[in-house]
Amino acid sequence: MATNAVANAIANGPDVYSTDDDPELVRDAVPFGLKTMESLLEVVPRHRGLLLAACRGYTQYAYAFVQLDADLLGPEDYDRAVAMRGRAERLYLRARDFGLRALEIDYRGIGQELRLAPERAAARVRAKDVPLLYWTAAAWGSAISLGKDQPALVADLGAVMALVRRALELDESFDGGSLHEAMIVLEALPPAMGGSAARAREHYRRAVELSRGGKAGPYVTLAQSVSVMTQDRAEFRRLLHKALEVDPDRDPRQRLATIVLQRWARSLLAREDELFLEPDTLENGSEP
Repeated sequence: MATNAVANAIANGPDVYSTDDDPELVRDAVPFGLKTMESLLEVVPRHRGLLLAACRGYTQYAYAFVQLDADLLGPEDYDRAVAMRGRAERLYLRARDFGLRALEIDYRGIGQELRLAPERAAARVRAKDVPLLYWTAAAWGSAISLGKDQPALVADLGAVMALVRRALELDESFDGGSLHEAMIVLEALPPAMGGSAARAREHYRRAVELSRGGKAGPYVTLAQSVSVMTQDRAEFRRLLHKALEVDPDRDPRQRLATIVLQRWARSLLAREDELFLEPDTLENGSEP
């Protein structure tokens, strides 16, 4: 009973990390919290709230403090960056597994079914589990993005798409447009894999609308995916400057994410010439 009470408190308590304005403090504090969750899950392995918290926590930590750190390294640190991306991939897969374990509680066999018949499997999930759909897909998709040389992992892309599309059907406004932000990434895939830059921009516009322009994520996501893919340097620059204009204090729940993403936006602007083959010759790019 005491373990369940602690698990409930961790799973349902206030998120003191996302509202913090000190990424380095959070970087040092999060691992202890994550391992505490894992220890509790050894005792209460079917605690849905704790499984969701672990899935979300490992995904956020892997992105903000491992993958982005690797991406910020210069070419002289190539070997270190490769090792860090490998670590990020492993953390994403751990997060995915927590999410699938949580889904298995109410939807037995869904983990295997997602690989065999993803649309049918995702259709089983009800609206109360939209957060699980999102975070499981975010973890799984992020692992795939880092493991493109692993055919077995890339083959799971259909499952990720099915999870995000089902969540959109159930609640497109979840977390201020985060599902549409995820679709920007999925639609930035090559046309041969079902992607569409036009649809990505539609999801971008809806994400901005749902967040009321208060999240840096949609701007950064479209810039680093579609703008780079289409080689629209002016659009890239404009989007990243929009991300830098977001006030981290406008929505305290997004404060840490905004600070981290703005750090990444500055890095992308500094590396602009590495991402585009031709110099910018236009004053304005296409309006996203």
